[in-house]
Amino acid sequence: MQLDNLYAPIHLQIVHHRLIAQVWVQNLQSDKLIGEHINELRKLCKSSADLDFVTANLIWFEYFDSNHSFFSTMLASKGAPYFRSRFLEFVIEELKGEVNIIKGKNKGLNEDVILKFFGAAIVGITESYFRNEIRVSPQAVAEQVGILLERNL
Repeated sequence: MQLDNLYAPIHLQIVHHRLIAQVWVQNLQSDKLIGEHINELRKLCKSSADLDFVTANLIWFEYFDSNHSFFSTMLASKGAPYFRSRFLEFVIEELKGEVNIIKGKNKGLNEDVILKFFGAAIVGITESYFRNEIRVSPQAVAEQVGILLERNL
C-alpha cells in the first residue's frame, strides 16, 4: 500500500503528460484544417476576382453552407479565437485590393482604418449568421453584404 502511494504522483504526471500530448496533436490537426479552409476561401476569392461583390459573396456563403459544421464550430463558439483572428487577417488581406484612398468616396481616409472596419464587419456578420442571430437565407446575407461593400468600397 505504501508503494502505491509512492507511485501515485508519478502516475499522475504520466497521465498529465499524455493529456498534454493529445491536446497538442489536436491543435496541430485543427491548425491544418483551419489552413485548408482559409486556402480554399483564398482560391474562391481568386476565381471570383472579376465578379461584383454580391456574386462573390454568394460563392463564399455557398462554401460556408457546404462546410456549415466546421464554420459554425469555429465562428459560433467562443473557443476558437485563433480561427477568428486567422479569418479576419485573411479577409483584410483580400480587401486590400478593393480600397482606394487616392480618389473617390474614401479619398483621404486611412487605409488601415477602412480595412479593419470592413474586415471586422464581414467577420462579425459571418459569426452572427452561424450563431443564428440573423434569420435570413445565406443568399440574402451574401447579397446584402455585397451591396454594402459595393456602396462603400
